Amino acid sequence: MSFLMSLPFRRVRVAAIATALTLPALAFVAWPHVAHAAGVDTETQFVLNTFAFLIWGALVMWMCAGFTMLEAGSVRTKNASMICLKNIGLYSIAGLAFYFIGYNLMYNDVQHVIGTVVWPLYGPSGDEIALLAGDDSALAGVLDNGYSVMSDWFFQMVFVATTASIISGALAERVRMWSFFLFTLILTALLYPVIGAWTWGGGWLAEMGFQDFAGSTIVHSTGGWAALAGALVVGPRLGKFRRDGSARATPPSNVVLVTLGVFVLWFGWFGFNGGSQLALGSALDAVAMSNVLVNTNLAAAAGVITALSLSRLVFGRIDLLVGLNGGLAGLVSITAGPDIVPHAWSVLIGIVGGAICTGGIKLLEIVKIDDVVGAVPVHLFAGIWGTIAVCIAAGGNFVTQLIGILSIGAFVFSLSWVVWFAIEKTIGVRVSEATERLGQDTAELGMESYPEFVLMPEPADDD
Repeated sequence: MSFLMSLPFRRVRVAAIATALTLPALAFVAWPHVAHAAGVDTETQFVLNTFAFLIWGALVMWMCAGFTMLEAGSVRTKNASMICLKNIGLYSIAGLAFYFIGYNLMYNDVQHVIGTVVWPLYGPSGDEIALLAGDDSALAGVLDNGYSVMSDWFFQMVFVATTASIISGALAERVRMWSFFLFTLILTALLYPVIGAWTWGGGWLAEMGFQDFAGSTIVHSTGGWAALAGALVVGPRLGKFRRDGSARATPPSNVVLVTLGVFVLWFGWFGFNGGSQLALGSALDAVAMSNVLVNTNLAAAAGVITALSLSRLVFGRIDLLVGLNGGLAGLVSITAGPDIVPHAWSVLIGIVGGAICTGGIKLLEIVKIDDVVGAVPVHLFAGIWGTIAVCIAAGGNFVTQLIGILSIGAFVFSLSWVVWFAIEKTIGVRVSEATERLGQDTAELGMESYPEFVLMPEPADDD
């Protein structure tokens, strides 16, 4: 047991598979969703756990495609190509930064606050390398880990990429590409790993008992805080707010693409939440994972219906885009505690999340913060709610959850604002007025997403 307690918090549940072979009650004493063996040999457990990491990780990676479609459809046609470039760029940067720096800071020898970078860089275990070289005697050591070492790394990496994707849509149509990439590098190499070390890495918040099953705060609120700081530094798009303070509508270029993007994200979320069970080596894991997926789906559906119902009251019309964001808000809200057994709670959590998101979209208009895709209401506001909702349905301690929300928020927002401000004062964060009016696709990339259309620069706004 001392060996288990020395492992990073988010991975203890997997290690328990290989060791708790004769203690079926252990999972219910420690974590409700811990794996234990149930008539499956150790090697089969190892294969199933590793496969779960890889297949669920691939689904989470596919969420990047969902973000790309949602954002490319939400912006005007003149900026769609730039959105595509930023999304594939941020995914690549996140993968490299997390490999060279981030993963070690998040999981390697975490001492309450942060881990340490080691050399050589993180890779397969010695036993795994020996097994690949043909040494069958290394098999026992490989199986003792409970899962392939790099399958765990892959699953953790796609989560940090999701965090970075949140920011891209909020700052679309006016942030410079290289400035955005620089912030993404800092976020994925340093900021997110520190938050991960505090929580999933076994740091001080984990020691206090902070609960966040799949990342309502750790992933989504972190991205939301960073996006909010960026929106404040970069400012709104030209003409977004009239002189009288009212917001000018900027209809999406492709509603069909936005809708498809939301469905892709919804699909990928099954990997996001289901994979956070972190094991598939027993009947317990299979049952728990089934509950997680059902709760995820119910919360999203409740968020959609709630947002659509409220959109007429808040915006004076039935608003498809508000409904789509309501579904995403339901997904974010349930992410902190999708392992609850009473499924009715997930519906309530989704309802509140959809309502918070709808009100949040209107609030940002009132305070004149330009968030192109509604990333802050979806990921930050709903993420905060979801983390608190753990206290209602999943046994979380309110004071501990609140400390986690406030400390993570203060850390991420303040440092993100400093980084954005420093970039603004050095290389600049915003494109020129001429580029913004013409569009980043033509002005910066020399291409058009829809070349069959005639591109016309927008006139200056004198309203």
